[in-house]
Amino acid sequence: MHPSATKMGPSQKLDLLWQLTVRAVELRHRGSHLGMVWAILNPLLMLALYFVVFSYFFGSIKFNEEDTPQVFALGIFLGLILYHALAETIGIAPTLIVSQPNLVKKVVFPVHLLPVAQLGAFWFHAFISTILLVIGIATIGPGVTLSGLLWLPLIVAPVVLLSVGVAWTLSALGVFFRDIGQVIPFATQILLWTSCVFYSVSHVQGEPLVWMFLKWNPLMHSVDLARHALLWHEPINLKYFAYTWIVGAAAFLFGAWFFRKLQPAFADVI
Repeated sequence: MHPSATKMGPSQKLDLLWQLTVRAVELRHRGSHLGMVWAILNPLLMLALYFVVFSYFFGSIKFNEEDTPQVFALGIFLGLILYHALAETIGIAPTLIVSQPNLVKKVVFPVHLLPVAQLGAFWFHAFISTILLVIGIATIGPGVTLSGLLWLPLIVAPVVLLSVGVAWTLSALGVFFRDIGQVIPFATQILLWTSCVFYSVSHVQGEPLVWMFLKWNPLMHSVDLARHALLWHEPINLKYFAYTWIVGAAAFLFGAWFFRKLQPAFADVI
């Protein structure tokens, strides 16, 4: 963190973070006639689309033999909620700092809040989608359990930590290496297809060569843990649960250190 940013107290930083987050949410819907209604309408339309497609066109595709097409559609929707929250972070992080040169050069502006505020907007929409998911599980799915609802925030929290750490790391790197944005689309596609969004972890555990690489993807484990807790009402794997927390915390701490290390040079480079 830039030394000058310490002139702002914790309460002032929280207030500023809230204002920046609200602004980021509003910017996504600025100019549209329905405004914030799209925050609910978009995920609702996507959920309806998955339900129709996998119920009537691809009903034979399942995660497990016991799954219904409706459960499969809900499982994909769940995976995409977590994936999009992280993928959008990766997609926008490299340009977050360089696109705000005036704020970076301000004397007392805490620049490290810029990536966090943008993530707040992403996770706000993920929260809306999650509410719709839970409603879908309760109505057309296997039903909601109290244990599943209690496990969900504990499973999602490491993904939040991971996204903050990644945002700080990539936003700092983006100041010095502008070409990093060119590889992001390919990187997010790799993330999509290695995070068991469209398949079950059990399908790849039987392939030793594939599993040797995929087992290190924390997002894949988070998606699988969330499905076990919410959709399948099965005990979660505590080993993988602990792994997601270790990776999330490590990414968060590294990102904070890395951003702080490079921040003094931001103004000169920009």
